[in-house]
Amino acid sequence: MPDTLTVIDNRTGEQYEIPVERDMIRAAELRKIKVKPDDFGLMAYDPGFANTASCKSAITDLDGDQGILRYRGYPIEQLAQRSTYLEVAYLLVHGELPTKPQLQSWINNITHHTLLHEKTKKLMEAFHYDAHPMGMLVSTIGALSTFYPDSRNTQDYETRLLQVYRLIGLMPTVASYAYRNSMGLPYVYPDPALSYTGNFLNMMYRMAEPRYQPDPVLERALDVLFILHADHEQNCSTNAMRSIGSSMADPFVATAGAAAALYGPLHGGANEAVLRMLRSIASIDKVPGYIERVKNGEMRLMGFGHRVYKNYDPRAKIIKETAHQVFEVTGRNPLIDVALELERIALEDEYFVSRKLYPNVDFYSGLIYEAMEFPTNVFTVLFAIPRTAGWLAQWMELMADPELRIARPRQDYTGYEKRDFVVLEAR
Repeated sequence: MPDTLTVIDNRTGEQYEIPVERDMIRAAELRKIKVKPDDFGLMAYDPGFANTASCKSAITDLDGDQGILRYRGYPIEQLAQRSTYLEVAYLLVHGELPTKPQLQSWINNITHHTLLHEKTKKLMEAFHYDAHPMGMLVSTIGALSTFYPDSRNTQDYETRLLQVYRLIGLMPTVASYAYRNSMGLPYVYPDPALSYTGNFLNMMYRMAEPRYQPDPVLERALDVLFILHADHEQNCSTNAMRSIGSSMADPFVATAGAAAALYGPLHGGANEAVLRMLRSIASIDKVPGYIERVKNGEMRLMGFGHRVYKNYDPRAKIIKETAHQVFEVTGRNPLIDVALELERIALEDEYFVSRKLYPNVDFYSGLIYEAMEFPTNVFTVLFAIPRTAGWLAQWMELMADPELRIARPRQDYTGYEKRDFVVLEAR
């Protein structure tokens, strides 16, 4: 017997057989369910797309109940331990891990596109001294569309791949320039002799030294964080990337739109909220009292729980280990003890366990960034840089999808019925 869903419409008594594929039905099948022949048909109402698959994707496998995250089938734990960010970026975009020659060519192409057009610097200098680095990044990435008009040829694979090189290569440069501009510091040009994350640290922190040499522990820690943030299935910003891309807009403006979605505090700003919470608690002895206030509904436990994960976020475990490695170089951040005590109590308390509230990726990442002397307003930028590879992988997949259609959700109109216009004097 074929996999189908039998639906009986109690309004009419009609019965419908809807095909089921991979535990999904096509929403368009509901259109067949009508009271009258001229009806539009039944629609699904799903605020926030909580139970709607907008696409088929082979990139990221996320099982929130089991705490599983895999890129192209590879467990995130293995990639974080054994791989590099650019190797993972290649995997996301191309679907397979690169051979040694493929990886070298990939790195060369990205490194070749790390230099910004000089006029971009003038554009960024126009921002006010206290402009948020994320706002500067969103604006500048969108403006780069005008520097690369060929990017609008989204139908050609080689042209699309060229934009992938450009965007992955340029994102750290734009990010570092946004930071340096906010600090009143001169811009630092990319150093092709350094790794992807090493070069980013160079562009952020180099001062008068002839050549910047990043600390290898911090360089690797940032690489691991970039791997963990590279993609995360159909989240808010990825949905924005796909939605904008579906109109055949070029990937620069689509990436700017995705970054704008990430800018929101409900998406990319969670680790800032964790730091604010830890600072407000300040010491271990105040943790039990804070936990009680959370249980009483007076406060929120930031960095715990996730829209998808109902288990321990696998990325949080890796970041927790990475934090200790970083502190061996930078010195121990006293807030880590507050964080560890919060986690210990919460994981033993039935209130949080029954609600499946476990630490997520944001719980420890802010502590690492702070230890590496990144300002708090740069945290979301540090999210956008690695996520660019995921956005572009999703965009490349979308462009090759034979079922690509421009995003156009339906709505349930709840406004007035028809009413006649009343002239101004009679209102």
